[in-house]
Amino acid sequence: MNVDFYLHNTVLGVQLGISDFSKWLICLASSFTCLRVIVNGMPARMMSVRGGAVSTGEVSVADSPLATFESLTQAAVIAVMGVAIVVSNLLIIAAFLNFKGLSNEVINYYLLSLAVADLLCGLFVVPLSVYPAITGRWMFGDLMCRLAGYVEVTLWSVSVYTFMWISVDRYLAVRKPLRYETVQTRTRSQCWMVFTWISAAMLCCPPLLGYKKEANFDKETFICMLDWGTTYAYTATLGILVLGPSVISIVYNYFYIFSMKRKLNSGAPIHDKEYATALAENLANPSHWMSFVLVCAFWLSWAPYAGVRLYEYFTDQELKIPMLHFGVVWLGILNSFWKIVILISLSPQFRLALRILCLTACCRTKGRLQAELIGMDNDD
Repeated sequence: MNVDFYLHNTVLGVQLGISDFSKWLICLASSFTCLRVIVNGMPARMMSVRGGAVSTGEVSVADSPLATFESLTQAAVIAVMGVAIVVSNLLIIAAFLNFKGLSNEVINYYLLSLAVADLLCGLFVVPLSVYPAITGRWMFGDLMCRLAGYVEVTLWSVSVYTFMWISVDRYLAVRKPLRYETVQTRTRSQCWMVFTWISAAMLCCPPLLGYKKEANFDKETFICMLDWGTTYAYTATLGILVLGPSVISIVYNYFYIFSMKRKLNSGAPIHDKEYATALAENLANPSHWMSFVLVCAFWLSWAPYAGVRLYEYFTDQELKIPMLHFGVVWLGILNSFWKIVILISLSPQFRLALRILCLTACCRTKGRLQAELIGMDNDD
């Protein structure tokens, strides 16, 4: 029994005046092959028509009118992550801009740059993956795919460079506590941030402008990525320029900071009393520990993805674990949300700014005056 038998019975049913319901019963009774044709073949043909054009390519299971539970769950996870990233970083930016007291520390300009990068990720990268997670295909065109891949790697490079500048800022605060305010000025930090954004945008643009400009849509992670595998020399150079100075600076600077903190706590003699006093006051600043946790959270978020890719590269085989690639990629992107959790937990100054922002939003212009009247300070 096969499909031909089903077609024969259907024609016979029409000739005998059998109802449509009876024809479906004949079909089901004929063979399970017929049922598979109806369930898989007809919806695939129906969904292959988009905008009046018929698609002749392969049709995925997700193209069914009733999307699978897995695809809907993945789309919901991506949508919730996008909303969380956008809302959290908008709160950070609003708190920084609303509370003028945050401008006293240079590190806050770097944190503002991080928040802007994460906000752009939540606005222009994450939303483009929601609908493809349901349909299983990219429908925004090749140009948009290449643009999305370019924005992803540029924002990631900006974050890596910014963490490097944060570590340098904390190192200078400990290395030169008496001259820190003259060495690290607001103008200088703003110039470094402008330089970081421009350099990251220029370093990552060759694949976008035509040098091996292919972009691939990953059906497991539902994001577009530029094809860096065909340009080994350029990819290696970019990795060295971005990761090399950043990793070395971060490791050395925080090693020096915590070494000085351990030395001070152990009671080791410091002959310059003025320097010892300034160093003790500076090391008491919670921003050192907060910035270190931010850096660790970023690298730990991307460590599983890096581990999977390195394993697949050296073994030359793809891991076939369900949801593995989806999980490691979106775990890395989720680091854009953890920043507000760390700031609220470890930064009394940010908690103060957030409370003043809430008062300002509720009481408008009276918020700052009320904050001063109730005696808030950076120590909460």
